[in-house]
Parts: sequence; C-alpha cells; structure tokens
Amino acid sequence: MPIISLDKGRALGAEIARAVWRSLQVGAAIAVVVVPFGYTITGADRDVLMGALAGLTVGIGLNLRMGARNGRSVGILIGSTVGAVTALIAGLIPGNPWGALVTPVLALSIGLTDGLGETRIQGYREALLESALLSGLLGAGLLFVPGGIVGTAGCLFLIGPNALYVGFFNQNQEGRRYSRPPLGLLFTWAVVFALITTLVTYEAEPHRSLETSLLSAFVALVALPIPTLLAARTLAIWIQPRLRLYVQLADYLRVMWVPIGGFAVGYLAILVIFASFFGMLERFVPGSFDGAAGAGVLDWIAFSFYSAIADPNSAIRAASGFSRFLVGTQLVFSIGWALVVFAAVMSAIQPQLDAISRRRTQERD
Repeated sequence: MPIISLDKGRALGAEIARAVWRSLQVGAAIAVVVVPFGYTITGADRDVLMGALAGLTVGIGLNLRMGARNGRSVGILIGSTVGAVTALIAGLIPGNPWGALVTPVLALSIGLTDGLGETRIQGYREALLESALLSGLLGAGLLFVPGGIVGTAGCLFLIGPNALYVGFFNQNQEGRRYSRPPLGLLFTWAVVFALITTLVTYEAEPHRSLETSLLSAFVALVALPIPTLLAARTLAIWIQPRLRLYVQLADYLRVMWVPIGGFAVGYLAILVIFASFFGMLERFVPGSFDGAAGAGVLDWIAFSFYSAIADPNSAIRAASGFSRFLVGTQLVFSIGWALVVFAAVMSAIQPQLDAISRRRTQERD
C-alpha cells in the first residue's frame, strides 16, 4: 500500500510536481478557513498557528494519501475541521501549547489518514512511513514559528512511538499474537519515555517527584495518543462512506468552476456600471440618494451590491423617482443575468454532468 498515492501512468517527476501543487492548493484553502476562525475564537497568534499547522498536517497528509481524485476535496474538508478544533482547544490551554498538543495532534492525524485511506496500514514498516510523513509535515511547520523548535523535536521523537501504536492496533488478534513489535521501535519508545520523564522532573522549580514525572510521561506518551489514535481512526472509518456525497459535489464543482467564474465577472460588471450611474446621478442631481454625503466609489459599489439583491440594509437609500427607477432597472438586469447564465451553463455542461453520473454509477456497481 503506497503511503503517497501517485499515478503510475505518468512520469515520476511530473506526478510529484502535481502532488506538490495539490498540496499547496489544499494548504491555501485550509489557511483561508482556519486562520480567520482562529482569530475569531482566540486572539493569540500561537493558538491560531497551532490550529493552522494541525489542519495543514491532516489536509496535506490526506491529499498525498488519497491521490488526485479525492485527496484535495477531502483534505480541505477534514483539514479545515481539525484545524478549527485544534485552534479552539489551544485557546483553552494556558501557556505554551506546543508540548501539550503535539502528541494528540499527531495521533489524530495518523488515525484520520489511516481511516480515510482506501486501504488500512499493514505492518510496522508502513506505520513507520506514515508516522514519519505526518511528523515531518507538522515538525517542518513548527520550525517557522516562535518557540516551535520544542514541538519540532517532539515530532521527531514521536515517530517511533506512533509507529509502534499504529502497527500494533492495525493487526488482528492473531497478528498481535504471532507478530512481535520490532525491537528498534520498543527501544525508541523506552528512550522517549525516559526523556519525557527527565524533562518533566527538571523543568519546574522545585523539581517534581519521580512518581509525578512518571505519571506525566505516561499521560503524554500513552494515555493521550492511543485513545486519540483509535477514536480518530474509528471516526474516519465511520465517516468515509458519508463523504462520498461531498466527493461527488467536488466533482460537479470542478465542472462548474469556469461557468461560476464567468457569472461572477458579468455580475461584477453590472455592479460597477450601476454604481457609476448612481454616483453620477448624485453628483449632478444632489439629494437623489439619502446618506450619500461624502460617499466614495466603494460606498457606491456596496450600495449597488445591496440593490442587486434587493437588500434594504445599505446606509445609502434611493430618495427620488429616477434613483428608484435606476435601482429597479439594476435589479431586473441582475435577475435576468442570473437566469440567462444558469440556462446557458446547464445546456453547455450537461454532457459533463452526465459523464460524472455514469462514472459514479459504474463505481457503485
């Protein structure tokens, strides 16, 4: 099972370039969703960054794992959700969130990518590759944020323990009985556990007791990541068939992208033209609009937008007969443009929509 899905029918370099380009698109879309949401719920830059990095790790990981067909749309949806939730949780944790969130975020990322993939991870080798990929994504992002070097180091140290958990829990009962975990992963787990215990013991003044440090290391390395991993994988497996409708919608949106852009350009032209008419009328016939004193071009475009959707909430109001006539004329043009474009688009893209429908029917059969 490939950890990174590549099209075998294309040259390796070209396919890698396509995967990188898709990942950039996924990352940009997730950032557009998560960053404003993060600043809405928390004012801390660090919390927003942690949410964005978590979303990017999950989204790009899914994009690489699922390939060109479904990875982009599913990566954007799941990555944005994970990023928003992580930003919310980071805002509730006082102090430095890197150390507290790196462990569960990595476990969450691995569980989601494994559960949403077309096939499950099989064996410790594939688990190690998956863990290294997602840890590298999150760790690379943390390198560029203040204080994130601690989180980056944590990502590297957690590659082995996460691979151990994934490889163990992805086997059936018989596999667990006859397939022993590699000694290298067990040794790495022991080293990380001892390191966390040491750090917890000496990071505070006065130094913590050994029992408290052992308990903290157990929570950080076992009690948090294992339930998070299993819950994320279970949720992903449950939600996977329910994402098919979303994936189908993404196919239709790709077909509709150019017509939607054409509609937006024409609609914007109508807004700008009538905004010019409104501004010119007020200039030569003062008092045609209420609330227009000192209005600039952006104010008239905003009024034109509200007029086009028949929304009375604009600060500028038509006050004369001719101004109301212009507003009504714009409304007619706006509705007519929408109807004409809709009819033309449906006629032009209907064959492509039918092709998508036939392909989905064949996949179900």
